[in-house]
Amino acid sequence: MKVLLINGSPRHNGNTFASLSEASKQLQKYGIETEIFQIGIKPVRFCLNCGGCRKENSGKCVYDDDVCNEIIAKIQSSDALIVGAPVYYGQPNGGLLSVMQRVFYAGGRFVQNKPAAAVAVCRRGGATAAFQSMNMMFQMMNMPVVTSQYWNIVYGASKGEAQLDDEGMQTMRTLASNMAWLLKKIHDSGSEDYPQREPWKMTNFIR
Repeated sequence: MKVLLINGSPRHNGNTFASLSEASKQLQKYGIETEIFQIGIKPVRFCLNCGGCRKENSGKCVYDDDVCNEIIAKIQSSDALIVGAPVYYGQPNGGLLSVMQRVFYAGGRFVQNKPAAAVAVCRRGGATAAFQSMNMMFQMMNMPVVTSQYWNIVYGASKGEAQLDDEGMQTMRTLASNMAWLLKKIHDSGSEDYPQREPWKMTNFIR
């Protein structure tokens, strides 16, 4: 079993990385493989709603000049997903949102039924709004949202301060333990135990 942890921060070894690393180490204690992938500092496109990915039905975004399709490929070979983001103006940082919206639109079929969790890292405020925003992606894609002892929020401004947030670090470890437990339950029961879902009925309010 493998968990992909996406670091949405432009800072490679910042507080978001420290938070995800704490969860990663805990997952490894349960024998679960982990990978922390950073989206980096190069520009990422936002979704144009061009529909190209649906026309080709490739599970890839038609724009292949940033990390989007690399993330989709990594999700295909992973069993669960944790997405971490720094909080900018009460929201997940824009680069992460842009690329994850494309990942879920183009490669949505690869995330179905995979456990997921969001992690928000902030200096002081806005973390709950950012946390809720990230969870909305998972809830639209039939992904079991893994909980912890508290919302998955870690506090820290300067590099290394997140590791001083004892409750935040404990929350990361509890999140990882809960995810490991759920992954093992799913692994033991097999994919044939997934819920059978009705065909999607899209309804627009204006006709």
